[in-house]
Amino acid sequence: MLINPAARRALRKALADSDFDVVHAHLGVVSPFAMDGVQVALDASLPVAATWHSVTGRSEPVVRALGYPARWARRGVALSAVSAVAAAPVERIAKTPVSLIPNGIDTSFWSAGEVCPAGDGLRVVSAMRLASRKRPQQLIELVERARAVSGRDIRLTIAGDGPLRRRLDSRCPHWCRLPGRLSAGALRDLYRSADVYASPAVLEAFGIAAAEARSCGLPLVTRAESAVASMIEHERTGLVVGDDDEFATALSRLATDSMLRERLSSASRTDRIGFGWPDVLGKTLAEYDRARRLATQR
Repeated sequence: MLINPAARRALRKALADSDFDVVHAHLGVVSPFAMDGVQVALDASLPVAATWHSVTGRSEPVVRALGYPARWARRGVALSAVSAVAAAPVERIAKTPVSLIPNGIDTSFWSAGEVCPAGDGLRVVSAMRLASRKRPQQLIELVERARAVSGRDIRLTIAGDGPLRRRLDSRCPHWCRLPGRLSAGALRDLYRSADVYASPAVLEAFGIAAAEARSCGLPLVTRAESAVASMIEHERTGLVVGDDDEFATALSRLATDSMLRERLSSASRTDRIGFGWPDVLGKTLAEYDRARRLATQR
């Protein structure tokens, strides 16, 4: 349950009955169970690492008023986040450095396949939970604007499911496909058959689907506020835009400029993305060492 009155007692027993070296809590904006875990671990004098997986956004004043990141930092908790975008508000609130531990993907599985010859149009793909925060409706509208401006046949496929699925299905234009939730293999095949991955969300703390698409060799188009922007080099492995108008313009450019599309695709297929499990494991173990060092300074 989101709020479980028995959680602290169960956690306290679990920690007392086992010989743990570090407790690692994973938090979103609202994470009562993980927050209880941090407090129980501190009470048990165990080293603690706490990783934020979401962007605090408009909740930052509330989190600042509650003050728990700053209290945890003073008590020696090693604070981290999955991206610089997620880390920035935590650093402002806690007034202490926040490490980066990105999410990991299987880069050997999410790898580029053979180049699929492009036709006259542009094949745009995205994968997301079909919810307002991910902005699927806005993406459809942006592609529609890009089609009108470019005069080219731009096709959009959005994989995923969620509360907006029925509404989107009822309004879906003929050039947009909503196949629902796909298996990993089917999603990889979809990425390998596309020209570009579109990530329209603004409050994106990491973007696992975008990282998988990037590992498959797809260039990305994303908003500058999103953590996905850190996965690409602007004008080399993707396009970073400032607002929705620029997003539609970027898609139009890709539809009309085959040299740009080929240049971005070539660099994306060559550059290593760096979110493989060996990378993430090394950073995680280093953070556990940091948590142990900080615990000795309490």
